[in-house]
Amino acid sequence: MTMSLPTLQLKPIGIVHSPWRDKRSAPRQPSEAKGVAGTIEIRPGGSFEYALSDLGVWSHIWVLFWFHLNRGWRAKVLPPRSERKRGVFATRSPYRPNPIGLSVLTLERVEGRTLCVRDLDIVDQTPVFDIKPYVAYSDAPPEANAGWLESERPRDRGPRYEVQLAERAAQQLAWLEPRIAFDLRSTAEEVLRAGPTPHAYRRIRRDGNGYRLAVKDFRLRFSVEGSVIIIQEVSTGYRQRVLADPRATATERTPLHVHRDFQRHFRD
Repeated sequence: MTMSLPTLQLKPIGIVHSPWRDKRSAPRQPSEAKGVAGTIEIRPGGSFEYALSDLGVWSHIWVLFWFHLNRGWRAKVLPPRSERKRGVFATRSPYRPNPIGLSVLTLERVEGRTLCVRDLDIVDQTPVFDIKPYVAYSDAPPEANAGWLESERPRDRGPRYEVQLAERAAQQLAWLEPRIAFDLRSTAEEVLRAGPTPHAYRRIRRDGNGYRLAVKDFRLRFSVEGSVIIIQEVSTGYRQRVLADPRATATERTPLHVHRDFQRHFRD
């Protein structure tokens, strides 16, 4: 029997202003975005300013939003914490039949039509569909389990690796630090402390006898010795033909001239 259902037309009530400019840079959970601040701007009209009354007394809010940068959906996906594909409804992947996202954010204050939030894991300019208060006693049942994450948890949590820098990598990261708009070293160390297992979402892959981690538009080659990960060197993620083209422009935050200067400075 064919199921016939009505369609639902949604109109955004606001938009997110966030430091995360693209999908790659955004954390995958609010717990990985501790302290990250941003705002949700509610659009004027529609009596939305009255709808925000009394919201400011809540410490946390649910935000329903549109995964507007995604195209299409996948019945099975490979989550960051799994070694095999899972049904998309058993995950929180953004590749869904209806691309609706859900995040719990810390609400600092409400200023007119602007919500000032923390622990923000949502990409900049994301349209927002709805906002609801987070009610701790009903939204976090103590008997809830972790589903298939229970079996993956030992691999997901550890062992925690120690991350060290080879001399060349230390010099390269020190050179880059004042020239780029994000902390490349801390980002790489946070990813690698969880382990070196190749995974598409974590952007780790094998590279000859070692491994390579991609962080934005840089690549970090590393080796593993027991429970110690050693970052050996850093390289640009751009191909030489792009760097040699004066008309080329960077697609991420770091200007191409920084990549060109970096390559010239550390050319063997």
